[in-house]
Amino acid sequence: MDYLLPGIALVALSIATVVSSVDRRSKAVDRRLKRLEHKVDLLLEHFGAAEPEDPAFKEIDALAREGKMIQAIKLHRETTGSGLAEAKEEVERRMR
Repeated sequence: MDYLLPGIALVALSIATVVSSVDRRSKAVDRRLKRLEHKVDLLLEHFGAAEPEDPAFKEIDALAREGKMIQAIKLHRETTGSGLAEAKEEVERRMR
């Protein structure tokens, strides 16, 4: 039984190292993606171009106007991949 403890500790340490490494890389990719999105936004603004809107947003707007906020938020999340709070805020903003 005493010989299992170092093995278990080694496995736990290995898992923690892998998770930490993946998390660090994920955060770096997120930061890079945000920088790229910002640059694209600046280019669109500079050239006076508008980002084409996904047709799903028309359906989101229609659902929101009908008072079907939950369905509108759900569709927004599916379309954009955003979180619940962000989708709720965006749907409410689009209604104004």
